[in-house]
Amino acid sequence: MLKKIIPVSLFCGFLLPALAPAADKPNIIVVLADDMGWGDCSTYGNKIIKSPNLDQLASQGVKFTQGYSACGVCSPSRSAILTGRTPYRNGVWRHLSGNHKAHLRTSEITYPELVREVGYQTCHVGKWHLLSKQQFGNDEFPQPGEQGGYDYWMTTHNNAEPSHKNPKNFVRNGEPVGQLEGYSAPLVADEAIEWIEEKRDESKPFVMSIWFHEPHSPIASDIKFTELYSGYSDKQTKYYGNITQLDYALGEIMKTLDSEGIADNTLLIFTSDNGPVIAYGGDSGGLRGLKRSSFEGGIRVPFIVRWPGHIKPGTVNDTPVIGTDIFSTVLDILDIEAPKDRTIDGVSMLPVFAGKSVEREVPMFWRNHVSHGSERVALREGDWKIVGNDTLTEFMLFNMTEDWQESNDLAKSMPEKANQMKRLLIETWEDISAEGPNEWWEGQREKRQKGATLSY
Repeated sequence: MLKKIIPVSLFCGFLLPALAPAADKPNIIVVLADDMGWGDCSTYGNKIIKSPNLDQLASQGVKFTQGYSACGVCSPSRSAILTGRTPYRNGVWRHLSGNHKAHLRTSEITYPELVREVGYQTCHVGKWHLLSKQQFGNDEFPQPGEQGGYDYWMTTHNNAEPSHKNPKNFVRNGEPVGQLEGYSAPLVADEAIEWIEEKRDESKPFVMSIWFHEPHSPIASDIKFTELYSGYSDKQTKYYGNITQLDYALGEIMKTLDSEGIADNTLLIFTSDNGPVIAYGGDSGGLRGLKRSSFEGGIRVPFIVRWPGHIKPGTVNDTPVIGTDIFSTVLDILDIEAPKDRTIDGVSMLPVFAGKSVEREVPMFWRNHVSHGSERVALREGDWKIVGNDTLTEFMLFNMTEDWQESNDLAKSMPEKANQMKRLLIETWEDISAEGPNEWWEGQREKRQKGATLSY
């Protein structure tokens, strides 16, 4: 079994020399797109989609070329951001829709909860999706305030309904908002801006989550964005415009940070919950696989971080980072000790911001609850990635530095390395499954015993 991780603070005095006074502590904003692929913006090489604000953000901070979500589908990856724990550990082992028992467990500790203890205000706007549909709004289950640690929140359970246009399913601090006029991302940005300008206590720092719905279906895009893409198909026009709509909303938030005079003291992270859906127009940027896959196309996503005075502007970094790292990074910046009674899978990104490397006690690991045959689970350690099937009896091995498109399976030509990675994957999964629901793992154990046996 893997040992429990108690991250040692990598905080360096030269990065933040005066964190003690509350006024000097940085604000922290995490912006999350929904189903936005690695190739879905100009910042990551798309030749058609216009994303000037993401371009600007990257020019002011660091763009990670190997940034990952913690799962190929949304609910698990969101839970990992908040808890720093691989999704199966924290109870969100699947996409949360319909009526079932999975949800972010009350025993989990989120970084908004921890920062409140050191004087931070917390706010969440946008999508939630860490409860099932029947649990959202049900007093028998903890809502975003209790469950996530947010003082103020305005969310939808899952998608904007009936679409991104004029959504009617937002709930603010437990009270239904009713139908809103406009489009989802700008409406979410407006709520965030109003909180920043009018509702926060300016004597305190804040942590904010802004989780957009775009470009998840059902897609609706303002004509002022779709008209930028005349000449393309209706599907492409709507999708491209949707990304630009999201980018516009991000830009409005960035302008507000400037006008409020707090941009220089704000850590701003932008990423996506998982890879794209090609049926709606999404683009993986040439990566293998799409949403719900453990190939790169399902999990490698845009990942940009801006922190003036602490990150060199215009940096491009190929260090692998993942959504779970956000939790550990926030704690490291604020010198908050990580919980000692549980495994924390993420590591602090502070050394990476300074151009240094990081060491992981637990390798990056992915598991999807929906079977996609050959790519149900995956693990990455250093340059190496192993991808396994449903029953953990067939594996593929890739060198990610030499083969970013996962086109050359080395499992047969490098059996010793393949077996080493198999052992590490099984060991990691055994450790993770011990903390989460184990029905799936026990079922696969029986299948493996009846079928092929792993060779170590």
